[in-house]
Amino acid sequence: MRKSFKLDEIDCANCARKLQDELAKVDGVDSVSVNFMTQKLTLSAADERFGDVLDRVVALTAKIEPDCAIIR
Repeated sequence: MRKSFKLDEIDCANCARKLQDELAKVDGVDSVSVNFMTQKLTLSAADERFGDVLDRVVALTAKIEPDCAIIR
């Protein structure tokens, strides 16, 4: 499954790149893209695990970029 989500308060391109690199390491993530210009996160993971993977991505995003939120 592949879905896109709006990011709230991603501050710079460097922050977006750092976030993307770390989210790519999450178990179950097939691919992830963080676009600073469009303020969008695109996540791809197996259908049966997508909810769990998304929860871990949201938690890690809050840890890495506390001011940034994934709008579900």
